[in-house]
Amino acid sequence: MHRITGKGGGDSLIEMSPTESFSEDVNGYHHHASSSTGSLQQGQSEIGKQKLSKDSVFFRDGVRRIDFVLSYVDDKDCEKKQERRRIYEANLKKAGLELETEDKSESDDGKTYFVKIHAPWEVLATYADVLKIKVPFKVNDMPDDRELPMNWLSTPFRLPKEIMHPEPDYFTAPFSKSKSDFFLIGNQDTFFSPSIRNRIVYYILSRCLYVSEECGDKKGIKRLLNNGSYTSAFPLHDSRYWIRSKDGNCESERYDLYKHWAKFLCFFKEQPINRIRNYYGEKIGIYFAWLGFYTEMLLFAAVVGTICFTYGFLTYDDNEWSKEICNEEIGGKIVMCPLCDKKCGFWKLIITCNSSWQSHLFDNVATVFFAIFMGIWVTLFLEFWKRRQARLEYEWDLVDFEEEQQQLQLRPEYESKCTKSKENPITKEMEPYLPVTSKCARSCLSGATVLLWISLIIACIIGVIAYRLAVYAAFASIMKDSPTNHLEVVGPYITPQLATSVTASCINFVIIMILNLMYEKVAVWITDMEIPKTHLEYENKLTMKMFLFQFVNYYSSCFYVAFFKGKFVGYPGKYAYMFGSNLRNEECDPGGCLIELTTQLVIVMTGKQVWGNIQEALLPWVMNWWGSRKARSHPESLYSRWEQDHDLQSFGQLGLFYEYLEMVIQFGFITLFVASFPLAPLLALFNNIIEIRVDAWKLTTQFRRPVAAKAHSIGAWEEILNGMAVLSVVTNAFIVAFTSDMMPRLVYMYAYQPEGEMNMKGYINNSLSVFNISQFPYNSMPDDGENPVWFNSSITTCRYRDYRYPPGHEKEYSHTMQFWHILAAKLAFIIIMEHVVFLVKYFVAWLIPDVPSDVKARVKRERFLVQEYLHNYEVEKLKMQLSQQGNKECTCTPMIYPTLPKHELLSEVL
Repeated sequence: MHRITGKGGGDSLIEMSPTESFSEDVNGYHHHASSSTGSLQQGQSEIGKQKLSKDSVFFRDGVRRIDFVLSYVDDKDCEKKQERRRIYEANLKKAGLELETEDKSESDDGKTYFVKIHAPWEVLATYADVLKIKVPFKVNDMPDDRELPMNWLSTPFRLPKEIMHPEPDYFTAPFSKSKSDFFLIGNQDTFFSPSIRNRIVYYILSRCLYVSEECGDKKGIKRLLNNGSYTSAFPLHDSRYWIRSKDGNCESERYDLYKHWAKFLCFFKEQPINRIRNYYGEKIGIYFAWLGFYTEMLLFAAVVGTICFTYGFLTYDDNEWSKEICNEEIGGKIVMCPLCDKKCGFWKLIITCNSSWQSHLFDNVATVFFAIFMGIWVTLFLEFWKRRQARLEYEWDLVDFEEEQQQLQLRPEYESKCTKSKENPITKEMEPYLPVTSKCARSCLSGATVLLWISLIIACIIGVIAYRLAVYAAFASIMKDSPTNHLEVVGPYITPQLATSVTASCINFVIIMILNLMYEKVAVWITDMEIPKTHLEYENKLTMKMFLFQFVNYYSSCFYVAFFKGKFVGYPGKYAYMFGSNLRNEECDPGGCLIELTTQLVIVMTGKQVWGNIQEALLPWVMNWWGSRKARSHPESLYSRWEQDHDLQSFGQLGLFYEYLEMVIQFGFITLFVASFPLAPLLALFNNIIEIRVDAWKLTTQFRRPVAAKAHSIGAWEEILNGMAVLSVVTNAFIVAFTSDMMPRLVYMYAYQPEGEMNMKGYINNSLSVFNISQFPYNSMPDDGENPVWFNSSITTCRYRDYRYPPGHEKEYSHTMQFWHILAAKLAFIIIMEHVVFLVKYFVAWLIPDVPSDVKARVKRERFLVQEYLHNYEVEKLKMQLSQQGNKECTCTPMIYPTLPKHELLSEVL
């Protein structure tokens, strides 16, 4: 546990002079030169750029650390930008920051200025106090008894201890400038980590005015970036990623992360979560902690899913219904009704032999078990993640962290677009606000836009369905004499059904990706149009819009195949047609709709993951390669650290948003439809192993260092995952009941087996109804030449999948009693499965506490020590002050600080 930072608090910008200092030394240490050295004056001797190390993260004096960098291109025709920069930088100096500017002649492109910013100790200490950043005050004395049995088995997957735990574990407390000697301050220059330093500097940059006070309240680096006054603002990486810094004062954390985390050869190793958090901040750290935990839990789902698939493979020869389909005396003599009008002829059931065997791999008894298992797995995943998150909250000093501070920080866009002001009841300050009428109008327009795009998705899905219906007839007509039918290996597998399903799935995937690219921009635009007040509100609004759209975009085709295809087709002589057109509603593949759902799932899920990883890895690399083309012709000694980072891509405020979105969509694939494809968790596991390293590689090598940000959870995504977990139980129950053939088989075996035996003999004949060919309407009869050569006038009936009375019966073509028995069994299975899984889910959630007991004990111990140590500290400090005033006769404890018995103090804390 390496807990150095804490919660934010306060919202005011505190001005201080660069020379302000404490009245007394801290813990006996004198100030470093950086705390009293002002900005370099013009004319001061400077070290030439040629003599600077390309890894230098210090000012020209080699002493003051560069905590932030601003860049701009001087536009001499725009005096307004120059004036903004002049006022802004002057205000930064008033706030205590020290600035040093690199002239454009020193840059690789000859036109970019770089403003380097350093925060001296006084500024850091002041704002650490304002932001309530937690710092160490005592070494942790609680025993770590989390050693697991047979822990040695995980040794090959573990990183060295100095990488996983780079610092000792401390008890921490919010920093107080007036009580600085209470904390374990060793060296003022290294006491605050670089990530804390850049967070403090960014806090100041976000609140500094760039106009004179009489001209208004225009402030913040974000608005200056938006209006083009500055081109970029970023903290520096501490070294190049492929080699350790030659400067001993540089930590080279980036190099260590690349070596032990970002390299793909480390895919089987644990992640150095504490180093990630120290370097990038808690918000990025908790994303990788969640992604790593999700991947670990996928291992169990992948193993069980593989076992279920293996069971289907091993019971291949016990598949009685497939044997009947493939039997020349049974399947070879059953004539089936045409699957489409005019262009489809009569056919024999035996041609579905291969698809029936394939369907058994996924549609077997193990499918039911796996669907129930995944409902419980989802609960275990979410509950254990809460425990893992609670431990991280303690280790990373986020126990008392609340997002109130973030909610109080207005977005620059909100401030600039809202012209009206009112008093904030919390801060008692005047702030801009958006009138209710304007807010409602913008929300209505935003909602209408989202509905329009969702309607567009549904229209595209209907278009793909129409493609399936139209093209199937064409494939059926073309492929009956296709040369591929004579191929020994693949010939039997290339059927009109397979060709239609695969091509439709590929077209659907292309449409999904195109709509995604278009909607991303629309979602950002309509969210900007709503003018959210805070960054947290902005992210939540965008999250819901993007997720709702992606949910419909990615899953609608799977929902169609699973729950609508083949369910409303009617029967021969009375077929149902699509919206009154001449396109007959689509029937399931003779092997069942489950195999088609599997095909759809594999193509969309695999295609998305492969394309996503290629895009994530290749696009930033190409853009960086192109952006740094000029610098490659310069000697390395002239390519400074800030120029190297300037040429990298900006991670952006929504960088993590797209990473979460990608993983949550994947989570939906492996939970909502997992009953149709038990190998989905295995594919997701392989993808995530690659995803972690791709994300680590691009963050370490292709992006600028993000500003460290705090977050105590994965935010709104946690509620989305909970919602999908509940929905997955329902969808999998319906897939087993209505998409799979499991229920009809069980009803037949237990109730309708003619010989009363517990087997599936005769199931195929029982599951097919009979239709009199002479009763076919003209528009459904196959055209001349479409029927196979074996078909003749002696064949008077055909079969179709349904449970209806035969021709000549008094209830001709109406549903049989067996149909209603099967329907009742399906509904009963759904109710029983849902209740069983939900009961287990709630029991598991109740059984597993959200916060581990040892974490609770550590939190209580830390709070007790903070109270006790601060009490003793104040008493001793007051004694010293009184003794210095000559009151040596008073040796008792002052009554304003009475000594409390320990048990009273402890009970007060607890």
